[in-house]
Amino acid sequence: MSLFGTMKTAVSGMNAQANRLGTVGDNISNSSTTGYKSASTSFSSLVLPSTTGSYNSGGVETSTSYSISEQGALEYTTSTTDMAVQGDGFFIVQDSSGATYLTRNGSFTKDESGNLVNDAGYTLMGYSYDSGTPTTVVNSYDGLVPVNVSGSTLNAVASTSGSLSGNLNSAAETAAVSASNNDETVDVDQSSVVKTSLTTYDALGNTVVYDLYFSNAGDGNWDVSVYNAADAATSGSGSFPYSSSAVASGTLTFDATGKNATLTTTDVGANSTSLMVDGISIDLASMTQLSAASNISSGSVNGSAPSAIKSVTIDSDGTVNAVYTDGSSKALYQIPLATVASPDNLTVLSGNVFQTSSTSGVVTMGFAGSSGFGSIISGALETSNVDLASELTDMIEAQRSYSANSKVFQTGSDLMDTLINLVR
Repeated sequence: MSLFGTMKTAVSGMNAQANRLGTVGDNISNSSTTGYKSASTSFSSLVLPSTTGSYNSGGVETSTSYSISEQGALEYTTSTTDMAVQGDGFFIVQDSSGATYLTRNGSFTKDESGNLVNDAGYTLMGYSYDSGTPTTVVNSYDGLVPVNVSGSTLNAVASTSGSLSGNLNSAAETAAVSASNNDETVDVDQSSVVKTSLTTYDALGNTVVYDLYFSNAGDGNWDVSVYNAADAATSGSGSFPYSSSAVASGTLTFDATGKNATLTTTDVGANSTSLMVDGISIDLASMTQLSAASNISSGSVNGSAPSAIKSVTIDSDGTVNAVYTDGSSKALYQIPLATVASPDNLTVLSGNVFQTSSTSGVVTMGFAGSSGFGSIISGALETSNVDLASELTDMIEAQRSYSANSKVFQTGSDLMDTLINLVR
């Protein structure tokens, strides 16, 4: 047996155990790193050809692998922009140069520009709702933009629909003058004419108030007239006459029970329950005509005035919603997830990010909750999958093996000295 070969084999063993200690050290130091995936060292024998009566010692080779596909435990936080993936999938992030990576580190916070950036400095990417409901580009990152939730953004929503409910007194006298005539003699103090108003919003968030009049036309019919309140008379005791004609009008007809109203509008001429007011559909299906005092009990219209973002919520499918100060909400982005055929073969880079490799397979994109993808949990982080107890055990084993290999080297060195002394 070659003494030099023995010493070389011992060095190989020490190097292998040093590599093992290196992965143990990495794992222990990153045991608190969000989304960190533990590394491990595998050993394989290196055998050299031997001849009869002579054995050539080989050594050991090592390779490093990462348990990227192993799920870490979830740790819940108080921040709605913290996210964890439960199941398969990675967040798509970008660095300052525009390079795209995958990560499980979902500790995102808003930076000075309003972009969601994790604690390693990578910007979260998603699909914007600006062009409608997002769809993924299955095999590329095309269409992804930084997820921006800047609180300075204002949002105004135009009104498109509304409703009124209440009762019109069936015992009311027939109106002498219908409000649809825009006549200054219309008397809204009598039960024959009932007035109410609705506040709506245009596309810029401006408030537009409409006055609605119900005039008893007899035989279960009530004329409905709508005027822009801004056109109301500024003198006299009432709003009539308005400076412009009615923006909508029709006839509301009740059945014998005083319910099941139908609406015949002058512009459409079709029975329905909704009156179109400058593009806003006002549903009157809940109106009744019973023998009780006239009363518009409730009314509502969608839309909102300009409002700033108050907070952000994220759904399990990755939809990022802005909640505004007026209580309304709006979908801004949808965060996709990416998967590969062999996650454990991804290339690991600094910052707890990954890139595809020749053995990992190509990226496939999809939304959380769909087939093959996990769910996104807002207000939680995925902790590292490091098992400290196992790492400490591996450290002790590596230390003992390293010491044993050093003894082999020392013994070979002593024998080498003996051999050299024989020559002397």
